[in-house]
Amino acid sequence: MPFKFSCYLILLAFLPPGNHALAAGIASAKKDTAKNDTAKTVLTSSLLKLPDSTIYITSIATDTVSPAQLLTFACSLEGTPYKYGSMNPAKGFDCSGFVNYVFNHFGIEVPRSSSDFTFVQHQIDLKDAKPGDLILFTGTDSAIRKVGHIGIVLSPSPDGLKFIHSTSGKARGVTETAMNGYYMGRYMMVIRVFPQNDK
Repeated sequence: MPFKFSCYLILLAFLPPGNHALAAGIASAKKDTAKNDTAKTVLTSSLLKLPDSTIYITSIATDTVSPAQLLTFACSLEGTPYKYGSMNPAKGFDCSGFVNYVFNHFGIEVPRSSSDFTFVQHQIDLKDAKPGDLILFTGTDSAIRKVGHIGIVLSPSPDGLKFIHSTSGKARGVTETAMNGYYMGRYMMVIRVFPQNDK
């Protein structure tokens, strides 16, 4: 029987023996997302101020959460519809709205637009991507080589990189996607935001 990837299976790999019940809670987490999403203190991130007074976040403070915790929550949002400009799960998410909502759930400040993630340090090679890394693409017009879409890596190469994102494409919402030829054509960079992924 061919291996079928899912958020549930990748999260099992993160968890120590005896803690697989955490991954099993993904389905119920979907129901509890709204009531569990309480206000949290936003962690301070490093900022860059350009001469035109534009301020960009250059590093994301992830020291209070693990990639497994972040991905468990991200996977609980699968099926949320796509809605441009929204980071409200009751209405839907655009791509950066989804990433914002996931990180903000843990009190972590991130850029609002996908293009602003361009300024976030620490870029790595695609072959070195690990779960929890951020993956950036062009918008739907790959000829315009500017970041216009973002997702979160679920499983790395060489098993076939997969990521979770909110897409305006056929799935029309939060879904898992394989790194296929279409997305390779749009690929821009991978950003590492979890220091533990460097180990």
